[in-house]
Amino acid sequence: MTTVLVLDVPENRPVVEVAAAAETVTVDRVGPYFKVSAPGPIVIDRPETGCRHAVWYSSVAGLLDTKITQWDKDALRLEAR
Repeated sequence: MTTVLVLDVPENRPVVEVAAAAETVTVDRVGPYFKVSAPGPIVIDRPETGCRHAVWYSSVAGLLDTKITQWDKDALRLEAR
């Protein structure tokens, strides 16, 4: 399972919303975080989020048995370890 935690602040909500649009992604709450999970890779398109670079590169709060395989100006790709 691929899982990323994103702090629930207004600036990060577009990241979660874009991720949640994928059919296999589920979003739950864990304390002050969104827990974004999928059975396979999670790919979030940065331009689709509308996030500026500073928000984009600070949106990941934690990973659960997951590794980042791409995190650039175009996309964030997460995969299970």
